[in-house]
Amino acid sequence: MANELPQNWQKKAAENQKKYKQWLQKVEVRKVLKVLPEVHEAVFEEVDCLSCAACCKNYSPRFKTPDIKRISKVLRMKESAFIETYLKLDEEGDYVVKQSPCPFLGADNFCSIYEDRPSDCSRFPYTDEDVLLLRKNITLKNASFCPAVFVALEKLTQRFP
Repeated sequence: MANELPQNWQKKAAENQKKYKQWLQKVEVRKVLKVLPEVHEAVFEEVDCLSCAACCKNYSPRFKTPDIKRISKVLRMKESAFIETYLKLDEEGDYVVKQSPCPFLGADNFCSIYEDRPSDCSRFPYTDEDVLLLRKNITLKNASFCPAVFVALEKLTQRFP
């Protein structure tokens, strides 16, 4: 069962952005990668994604071609109809959802296509991947709205000061 996050975690995350940025600049990636699985497990003992879903409410994953093929098949739609109904091209040329929150997010924060969701969704928040350490700007942005990234950075910066 997830523990209660401090109510002011977003404020603390904002206050710690500079600290996180400095830490990410100097982090010994190989050393930290060894403990990421353990930290990832600990994070999700504290964070319950279903109580938050900020990622699904405010941001869109990229829908890559395999994602579009798989999801449109599951929804029994032609790929072109799926794209027309749900997706748009963003400024980087990636397909993303047309609206926020995600049209597949239910009122209960459950995803209606969870088993077939885009790979970006299944990998998010990258707390068990090198993305957390190597894509600094993404990590800093994610820490501002995702409690799991905030908790991971707090644990890692304490463990590897």
